[in-house]
Amino acid sequence: MSKRKTGAVWEDREVLFDLPFNYLRLRPGEKIFDRIEPIEDTKGNSGTKGRMVITNLRILWHSMASPRINLSIGLNCILSTNTKVVNSGLRGTTQALNVLAAYKSNKYEFIFTNLSPNCVRHYTSVAGVHKAYTASRMYRDLKLRGAIIHNKQLRMLPLEKICLNEHSIWNLSSDSGNLGTLVVTNVRIVWFADVNDAFNVSMPYITIESIAIKDSKFGEALVFVVRPQSGGYVLGFRADPRERLRPLVTELQALHQAYTEKPIFGIELTWNNVDTKPDDDDIEELEEIGEPRGEMGPNLYLASQMAQNKGDAESLPVYSPYLGLAIEPLKEGFTLKSLFEVQTTS
Repeated sequence: MSKRKTGAVWEDREVLFDLPFNYLRLRPGEKIFDRIEPIEDTKGNSGTKGRMVITNLRILWHSMASPRINLSIGLNCILSTNTKVVNSGLRGTTQALNVLAAYKSNKYEFIFTNLSPNCVRHYTSVAGVHKAYTASRMYRDLKLRGAIIHNKQLRMLPLEKICLNEHSIWNLSSDSGNLGTLVVTNVRIVWFADVNDAFNVSMPYITIESIAIKDSKFGEALVFVVRPQSGGYVLGFRADPRERLRPLVTELQALHQAYTEKPIFGIELTWNNVDTKPDDDDIEELEEIGEPRGEMGPNLYLASQMAQNKGDAESLPVYSPYLGLAIEPLKEGFTLKSLFEVQTTS
């Protein structure tokens, strides 16, 4: 299944392994909180030095030597984080970060060892980001009948701003309908009943698949289609007077599109009383995870030679003026100088 960087957000809700480079790139709204190296994936890739990248949606790890070896752990999949004494392939017996995660019907255990002595930054960063993610679910999760209204006023989220406040909006979930108020912000769309404000719904734009006008038994209705990952609901509303409906839909669609292009996920952290700010070159720096170059280094060259000569008689050595000694004949198209250049720049 292909992954897109627009539309439904999958990065925080899946556990994936050995991803192509384009799946590792940051999506709009995703930002890096910490980048730590060298980190060993002790359970899955013991003895391999790697880099850990912690974003507001997931934990990324990739091998430094072979970036094709990587993993992505969505923050929504994490069940717990703690420390554990393990036997590292690079540090021996040491204390490591233990992450338990679940995706679909599978459960996973990840063990990350910081190869820098006496450094626990990988644990504090992961635990801090996961805590901030959990505390900001109202930015990303659809909520029915929540404690979001107080004295007929919306309880505002820290990064939230009200864009529209529409009265006389009917919820069409019952045969007679319920009269209420629609509050539209830069993060979500909220409706609550005028008679009982505990009867409400909070729909972050991230959960909405489409906003349109459709026919109903009440006439033309404003219809929100919620993404399957968020429940797959279809919610209908009617405006009085009806002439307000089309201009309202146009504004809602524009706000939804603006959010899609620049989402607000709500995960904010403070390190040493200083708010973290996304770097302008986050995506460019993450591109270091990209595919390795197609150059053939000495190890790959030797393996290629062995495979090519397998079953053949051994070649006689030849004199190399470059080294001043006898060597095994080189494959056609290769020189000693080119092999050493690849080795020193890889």
